[in-house]
Amino acid sequence: MKIRTIVTNGIVAALYIAITAVIQPIAFSNIQFRIPEIFNHLVVFNKKYIFGVVIGVFLANLFFSNLLPYDLIFGVGHSIFSLTITIMISRWIKNVWIKMAANTIVFSGMMFIIAYELKLALGFPFWETWLLTAIGEFVVMAIGTPLMYSLNQRVQFKNII
Repeated sequence: MKIRTIVTNGIVAALYIAITAVIQPIAFSNIQFRIPEIFNHLVVFNKKYIFGVVIGVFLANLFFSNLLPYDLIFGVGHSIFSLTITIMISRWIKNVWIKMAANTIVFSGMMFIIAYELKLALGFPFWETWLLTAIGEFVVMAIGTPLMYSLNQRVQFKNII
C-alpha cells in the first residue's frame, strides 16, 4: 500500500474519531445520529477509503462506546459489510448521485446488525430499534450526500488516495 493511501486513510479515521467525540451523546443509542457516517460515501469515489472508515469506526467505538465488545464486533461488522456491498454494486452504477443513494440505502437497511446488537446488549426491541437506527443513518447519510458531492467537486476524492 502506498504511503499516500495510508496517510489519507489515517486522516479519514482521525476525522471520524474527532467528530464522534464531539457528538458522542447522539452517536451511541437506539436513535443514532452518528454524523461521521457521511464518510461512508468516500468509497463511492474510491474503494481504498474502506480502510480509513473501518479503522475510524473501530477506534471511535473503542474510545467512546459503553457497549464493548459488542460495538467492536457489530459496529465494525456493519461498516465492513455495508462498505463491501457498496463497493460491489458501484461497479455497475456509473452516476455518482445514484451510487451515493444506493450507499445510503445499503447502510440504512443493514442497520439490522446494530439493532440486533442493541437487542443483545441492552434488551431493546429489535424491530423498533432497527427502524429508529435506520432512520438516523438514512438522515445523516442523505444530508451528507450533497456535502460529500460538493467536497468532491473541489478536492477530487478519487485522486487524493
